[in-house]
Amino acid sequence: MKAGVITGIGKVAIENVPDPTPGNRDVIVKVAAVGICGTDLHILEGEFAPTLPIIPGHEMSGRVVAIGKDVTEVKIGDLVAVDPSLHCGECFYCRRARGNLCENWNALGVSYPGAAAELLKSPVKNVHILPEGVDVFEAALIEPLSCAIRGYDVLPRIPGSHYLIYGSGTMGLMMAELAKRNGAASVSIIDINETKLETARILGVDHATNDAKNLDQPRGWDVVIDCTGVAKAIQEGLTHVMPGGTFLQFGVANEKAKVEIEPFWIYNKEITIAGSMAVLHTFDRAVDLFSSGVLNPKVMISNRFELNDYEKALNAFKSGIGRKIIITPNGKSI
Repeated sequence: MKAGVITGIGKVAIENVPDPTPGNRDVIVKVAAVGICGTDLHILEGEFAPTLPIIPGHEMSGRVVAIGKDVTEVKIGDLVAVDPSLHCGECFYCRRARGNLCENWNALGVSYPGAAAELLKSPVKNVHILPEGVDVFEAALIEPLSCAIRGYDVLPRIPGSHYLIYGSGTMGLMMAELAKRNGAASVSIIDINETKLETARILGVDHATNDAKNLDQPRGWDVVIDCTGVAKAIQEGLTHVMPGGTFLQFGVANEKAKVEIEPFWIYNKEITIAGSMAVLHTFDRAVDLFSSGVLNPKVMISNRFELNDYEKALNAFKSGIGRKIIITPNGKSI
């Protein structure tokens, strides 16, 4: 089969690799769509200690084309989305139902071959059948949605709260849409990219601007969410949390990034600083929410590329072009 491969730091190639074969409890998925994510850029830059070469792609959907001999949960022909998380189920954190903190954590598209390829092998436990009516070529959005839901699992989710979100990319927009569903009194988005702010306005956020100083919220916000991973944005966002409020670090920062905090302020104003890592018992809920129409894929997905243009798609994402960029490894039909 053909696959996009990160062959080394900063290096991408399209290669012919062996077709995957299913183990007893595996399925083979013909990939319809795979999204590009900031994590892919981190891997390309040599972060997350990946073993290269690797086939990236952890936001994925497609059709089941082969199953292992002990698979009964799905059948050939089913349309599915795939949770990339590979938890060991045995370590200290897995035994505490915190698999996203697994001491032996792995993931499809990060440490195991991912979906930037014509075919993907996945454990059957990671495969979720799509409800009728869901477009399989849009369903790659389910994985990032499951990450956003995980973010809300660690937030207080108090109706009537005011939300400030840094970053109007795919994840910032998803967090904004979920804020509405969680009874937000207002949702404001900060971004330096005017095109991305316009998308936020299309989706109906209350305020979209390039500077929080343009907004009238003198006490700060109940909830501030960073979806950028940029140290400068994180540093600024921390200053806009109201007393008693919560700051959520959702964006993936560079491993060496640092910001300063004021411990007395955290103590004196009862500020909560929380983190959210990947997916944890949220993928099935993401499937349900996606099928209910919580997102508008026509707005969320801005660009589609064929597999041969994988490096071009990565560069487009890196330059800030568009919103969610999708690769279709098998063209327009599976």
